Amino acid sequence: MAKKTMDVVKGLDLQRYMGRWYEIASFPSRFQPKNGENTRATYTLKDDGTVNVLNETWTDGVRGYIEGTAYKADPSSDEAKLKVKFYVPPFLPIIPVVGDYWVLYIDEDYQYALIGQPSRKYLWILSRKAHLDEEIYNQLVQRAKDEEYDVSKLHKTPQSETPPEEGEDAPKDTKGIWWFKSLFGK
Repeated sequence: MAKKTMDVVKGLDLQRYMGRWYEIASFPSRFQPKNGENTRATYTLKDDGTVNVLNETWTDGVRGYIEGTAYKADPSSDEAKLKVKFYVPPFLPIIPVVGDYWVLYIDEDYQYALIGQPSRKYLWILSRKAHLDEEIYNQLVQRAKDEEYDVSKLHKTPQSETPPEEGEDAPKDTKGIWWFKSLFGK
């Protein structure tokens, strides 16, 4: 059976979308450590209209991160279909890896969002705060289900009551080595 056409946000205000987003839940992927916590993304709009992406996660108290770039897949479209590009391995950036980043839903105050992509292999629930009201979470899960995602794969991301800050009693950055380790299931 053919999958339905996915609904994507139209008219996303990139300026309002910028800033920090906490990962509330996601589909596990080989690009993230299995025991990562306090996972978050920080988006910064650049002068050329592209977006700097900083993804961070903590594993056993050590901050791992990877930086990349996001840009509109089709600059003439008003759909929130972005491409994200990271270079791998992060500690020796040679190979560009490009993926889809589609904003499937965002509330009118830009406080929580549902992110997916056309294959439905990846899904993220993001929030401006480290914790999301359970009712809102359930509404986002239902939206994902309506878009034919297998929501049984969703895994809630552990978030501290007080999220760590860079350099705050944390060991030195791992320069993306967490990404390499995650390929081997660490």
